[in-house]
Amino acid sequence: MKNFITDFLSANLPKTYFYHNADHTMYVLDKAMEIGKYEGCSEKELDLLSAAALWHDTGYAKLYNNHEEESCKLARLYLPGYNYSLPEIEIICGMIMATKIPQQPTTKLEEILADADLEYLGTPTFEIKADALFREFQSIDASLTETKWNQMQISFLQKHHYFTSFCIEYREPVKQIHLNKLLLSIR
Repeated sequence: MKNFITDFLSANLPKTYFYHNADHTMYVLDKAMEIGKYEGCSEKELDLLSAAALWHDTGYAKLYNNHEEESCKLARLYLPGYNYSLPEIEIICGMIMATKIPQQPTTKLEEILADADLEYLGTPTFEIKADALFREFQSIDASLTETKWNQMQISFLQKHHYFTSFCIEYREPVKQIHLNKLLLSIR
């Protein structure tokens, strides 16, 4: 399934998706597994998390806004072929929908995927990933300036919060450093 998703995203996403691409999906998969293990998930839960991480951004192949719903349509179409039951697919779709901004997860697995999707906010790679996202947004809206982008990031970071104990402990402090740096840059 990992190879299918990588090939699917590579073949169907515009080259200007500098952030939302196969690399991002594999990053989220890796972080979902790391956070899931830390949070004590069972093997079955990790399997469901893995599937949700792989499918969470496939909807970008069809549309940019509200791509999560499209990702769920694709998951519902393809996951039976990977022997997932309808109840399992609905759990997976719940996780995918939990990545929609503003994030509103309602289960432990949804919280884990939501945090995995934005885990980078509290890491040393924040600036690199934020720059890729800025370039992606600029490819969609050429009027987006760096100043406006920085204001968007500040607003986003101020509203964002992590859900899992892993991210609260290990990512939130670094996220606050990034926020403070951005706040200083606009003064």
